[in-house]
Amino acid sequence: MEVAHPTAGWEQVGERFYRKTQLYSQVFDQDLDLDSYIVAGAPYSGAIALYRDPDKILTFQPKQIIKPSIDIYSCAGKQGKLHRSIPWDKSPIKGLGWSEDEKLLVVTAEGTVRCYYDLSTEFTQFSLGNGADEVGVKSCRFYGHGLVALLANNDLVSVSSYDEPRPKLLASPPEGRVHSWNIIPPAYTLSLSVEVLLSINQTIYVSDATECEDRFLDIGPFTHISVSPNGRFVGLYTGTGVAHVITSDFQERLSEYDSRSKIPPRYFQWCGNDAPVIAWEDEIHLVGPNGSMTRFYYDTGPIHLVSDYDGVRVIANDTCDFLQRVPDVTEEVFRLGTESPAAILLDAVEQLEAHSPKADDNIQLIKHSLVEAVDTCVNAAGQEYNVHWQKQLLKAASFGKSVLDIYNSDDFVDMCETLRVLNAVRFFEIGIPLSYEQYQRLSPSGLIARLLNRHEYLLALRIAGYLRLPTDRIYVHWASAKVRVLSENDESICRKIVEKLSGKPGISFEAIARSAYNEGRGRLATELLNHEPRAGRQVPLLLSMEEDELALDKAIESGDTDLIYMVLHELRRKLTLADFFHVINSRPTATALVEASSRFNGGAAYEDTALLKDLYYQDDRRVDGASVFIREALRQPGAQTAADKLGLAAKLLTDNAKENAFELSALKEATTLLRMQEVYEHDLTDSFTGLSVNQTMFKLIRLGYHGRAKKVQSEFKVPEKVTWWIRLQALVAKRDWHEIEEMSKVRKSPIGWEPFYNQTLLAGNPRLAALFIPKCTKLEPGETIRMYEKCGMRVKAAEEAVKMKDAESWSRLLEAAGRGSQEGREIERLGLAVFKK
Repeated sequence: MEVAHPTAGWEQVGERFYRKTQLYSQVFDQDLDLDSYIVAGAPYSGAIALYRDPDKILTFQPKQIIKPSIDIYSCAGKQGKLHRSIPWDKSPIKGLGWSEDEKLLVVTAEGTVRCYYDLSTEFTQFSLGNGADEVGVKSCRFYGHGLVALLANNDLVSVSSYDEPRPKLLASPPEGRVHSWNIIPPAYTLSLSVEVLLSINQTIYVSDATECEDRFLDIGPFTHISVSPNGRFVGLYTGTGVAHVITSDFQERLSEYDSRSKIPPRYFQWCGNDAPVIAWEDEIHLVGPNGSMTRFYYDTGPIHLVSDYDGVRVIANDTCDFLQRVPDVTEEVFRLGTESPAAILLDAVEQLEAHSPKADDNIQLIKHSLVEAVDTCVNAAGQEYNVHWQKQLLKAASFGKSVLDIYNSDDFVDMCETLRVLNAVRFFEIGIPLSYEQYQRLSPSGLIARLLNRHEYLLALRIAGYLRLPTDRIYVHWASAKVRVLSENDESICRKIVEKLSGKPGISFEAIARSAYNEGRGRLATELLNHEPRAGRQVPLLLSMEEDELALDKAIESGDTDLIYMVLHELRRKLTLADFFHVINSRPTATALVEASSRFNGGAAYEDTALLKDLYYQDDRRVDGASVFIREALRQPGAQTAADKLGLAAKLLTDNAKENAFELSALKEATTLLRMQEVYEHDLTDSFTGLSVNQTMFKLIRLGYHGRAKKVQSEFKVPEKVTWWIRLQALVAKRDWHEIEEMSKVRKSPIGWEPFYNQTLLAGNPRLAALFIPKCTKLEPGETIRMYEKCGMRVKAAEEAVKMKDAESWSRLLEAAGRGSQEGREIERLGLAVFKK
């Protein structure tokens, strides 16, 4: 059969050409009255949702039981594999639309929004709030990742994300009937907020998050408002049948078209970003600039339009067509009368197939523009739906690049790969008739996601392998679907999944297990999790499944301390203390981490003493439990409370007094000290709590209470040497030189006299320090000389040098004092008799 030329379906509108391409035929049965249905299509040639319009009268059929439902098809309709039905028994639907990632959005009259994902009956749900349940929803408009709902009181509620819905009120428009309205998505507004265009009275109001402005038009009211996909242009259709095209900032009117129709159109949308489309039940007007227009007729029944980024899909019972502007590269190659290099190259390959010498003549004719011609043919091949013309254009490109000495074939190879993918998904059984532009915007990973929603796993795997993309999410999606639909026992399903996925890189068994758990198959989820190698993914799901002990075991096996702490924190939060200890008792690692975290939770001051006491008590670790009371005692500001804590610590240890004799003795002494400190604080109005025995004695002596210090020494049997040291340091700190001098009169010191010399000298009293030098015994030879010298007594040092006949030291002292000084003459006199020159 002869293939029609690409220009056969072209229609000129102004200076540009538009084409209608039939994507599929026999889409729906003839007895399906599309006129009685609301039709919503997903972007990027996605699925189509049909819901019976409750405002339309349905023909009575006695044997037919009508149950409300939302039916989902591909663009191929009944011919495609995709046919899902969502039963609907809720309140009336006021909004039916799609997200950019092919989630079906259903908005009810009372403001409930259901988000159906994976083209299935599974959904998440949220409420619009803001009084929607009281006044009711009037209608909705959808964009890539959000929606705007118009309430019956003209309030506007915006939702900017379906994943994290936070409905917010937009600025309120004025009172009055809203004849029509539409939105400009936030990606195309200066405010980065969704803007709503409302036809009220004769003008248009623009409402966003902060204000509602009047655009001061006087040509309304408008029955239809349409915004171009790029947000730059707005189409307005009046009740008198006149269409206006203006810029979205309402600064410039671009064109006007009078349809001369008294019947209001069913659709007023955009064909790409270039021309508005007006559609009635069986007729389409495609409007260009300066009133130019072309018509398309559909005699077989009512039609529906689904706007896309680069065109508009026409849905009828017997056909699914795509209206779009002819791409520039396609027009350059195929336009009648064109003499472009690409057109000549295409003719050259046809001459080559006919074995005509004109092929070489054509090549020579475009020799200097051959690279441009090859590139154009490659790009034009991507814009064609017909496989024959794809091949012809690629043959032309291949012929052209074979003549070139140097040509980078990457774009050619990429286009061949892309066309193989596009042709595969355009096949009627799959029913995704992506254009090249849509494919570029959707991306290969987005296309694979849509195939997964349709359970086309084999095709998804082949495309992923062909495009060198990861396949792990395909396998995971397949396994998750199997978990939902298979009715076999858990062991059999787990075995099948593991056998299929073993050896596949990047497989997340946690995701599959989560699907099983969501389906109520907890045992299967647990078995699947045993095959998940990453404990960080196993543990959170096990916790949500209430498999607490298994989660803790997996965390301990991983050796990840942070993961173990996370599990322990979660268990501590949701279990009673008894159950918590029961879980960790048989797990030493968990017990040790609980103890460590309780002891060092932000430092010693933030120790979780209550948990530690209970932990040590149930483990019968009395010494450790007593240590907690002791640490508490050390942190107490008052002596009485500190003593009470020590008493509780001693009580824990009394059951085994023999083993804990040392600890009990120490606690007894500490308690006694606290009692004494409590008395001192009361009598002396000074703080003693927290001081050790030595520090207590030091403070008492410094304050002048020597008798009380003696009592502390006696009570705690402080050794005499320690007592003398404490007394010396306290007196030096007090600068009580008289008492120190009195101590020097004692014949013998338990600590010797050198400490007295050193301490007083350091305290700045060399005169008193010198008194202790004669008392110092066991000194090194010459040490007394240096000691007197440190005290500044060179003459006394010289006397010692003369006694020891140390000429070197005597000479050094003489030089230091100076021979002419009085001190020098005295030193010289002392040494003349002994050190004669």
